[in-house]
Amino acid sequence: MITLKASEIARITGGVLHGDANIVVTGSVEVDSRKCGKGSLFLALKGENVDGHDFVTDASKHGAVLSLTDRQISQPCIVVPDVVVALGKLAQHVREELSDLMVIGITGSQGKTTTKDLLSHLLQIIGKTVAPAGSFNNEIGAPLTILQCDESTTFCIVEMGARHSGDIAKLCEIAQPAIGVVLKVGTAHVGEFGDRETIARTKGELIASLPSHGTAVLGSYDEFTPQMAKGLDLDVITFGPGHDCDVRATDVEIREGRPHFDLVTPAGRTTVGLRLIGAHQVANALAVASVGHALGISLDVIAGSLSTAEPSSKWRMELHELSDLLIINDSYNANPDSMAAALQTLALFAQERGGSAWAFLSTMHELGESEAREHQMIGQVCVDLDIDHVVCVAEPRFEIKSSTTTKFHQALNKAQALTFMTHVEPGDVILLKASRAESLNELVAPMTAQWNEREVAHD
Repeated sequence: MITLKASEIARITGGVLHGDANIVVTGSVEVDSRKCGKGSLFLALKGENVDGHDFVTDASKHGAVLSLTDRQISQPCIVVPDVVVALGKLAQHVREELSDLMVIGITGSQGKTTTKDLLSHLLQIIGKTVAPAGSFNNEIGAPLTILQCDESTTFCIVEMGARHSGDIAKLCEIAQPAIGVVLKVGTAHVGEFGDRETIARTKGELIASLPSHGTAVLGSYDEFTPQMAKGLDLDVITFGPGHDCDVRATDVEIREGRPHFDLVTPAGRTTVGLRLIGAHQVANALAVASVGHALGISLDVIAGSLSTAEPSSKWRMELHELSDLLIINDSYNANPDSMAAALQTLALFAQERGGSAWAFLSTMHELGESEAREHQMIGQVCVDLDIDHVVCVAEPRFEIKSSTTTKFHQALNKAQALTFMTHVEPGDVILLKASRAESLNELVAPMTAQWNEREVAHD
């Protein structure tokens, strides 16, 4: 963060300072006391299970010189009515002070984090780039990302998620992006928004918030996103599979689960070989190429960056290569679109390796009234893709009872799901996919242990 005195932070946040007005914050802004360092500002946030005020002393021991709190404590602090609101005010001030900072906002129903990771890899080549770790995309994560910037930062990537209409507009007031990227309007969180039209309007808040002559980077994978800049004074770059898109991919091939394609932009055509898993990664790569083109980055640099970027966010298409067995851990989150994409990847890997495809699936959350139908539709996707085995982990609604090709197995919990490992054979491929709350990632270690024990016994 830029250097600020305690008195300045109190003025910006509208809080009451208890402590020396000349305390200077020179370090990071943290919500985890263990991550504080010399000169840090600690945010005493209240969560469901913990209260940050209980960790102010620990933050001070780690080097924090000041805390934002909602009540007076013994250490130097600024008392505000709402720490989250104060965080937003502080981030907006820092953003306004860094007038030369280029902020790129990214939203969409799927692919935000992977696109952010790919874009960060590209922009780091050009200048110092700040991007959120993991999926830091809400009213806390987005301001914290802005606060990582200082006078030496060239680019800041802000991932923008939403739980309610207006959420993205509020984040845009803080971040003030000049480039807005909308990947796709899908069905993620439809249970909270009610319908895809409302989701589209919420995602469109990013585009509506861009300044005059800002750049809208719009995916062409649904009927809503391409229309978001209509009537606005913006430069528009479209990306997608269509020949009318400004940035597109042609001659797409999947080799060992990884997409290879020709990248076509207004600047020309060149080849790209992604190191990421899944055909759905092509759309994320095209979004990044579109931003690169908008910033005037050469096509060769864009293609080279896309071809060298490694997966960096956990539990997203994580490959665990065992002896004659592949486990794909894609358990960070799930919605119908990402579930279908993961199943397509599973089918491709199984075809390449000649073994059976095993999908260990559990509940997709936040789908509202369509929840039962969406789970049944994913079951049908499994049948259409000829997935050999589907283990329904505490989620019976995937099962298609009329299926003659795909075998559906019911498991009451993760422990019971593990018993199906005795039927997995050398050459098979396993996919773990569900919403994060189901914690299917916890199956990776015991599956690995069971398989390794079997291999040792066979030897």
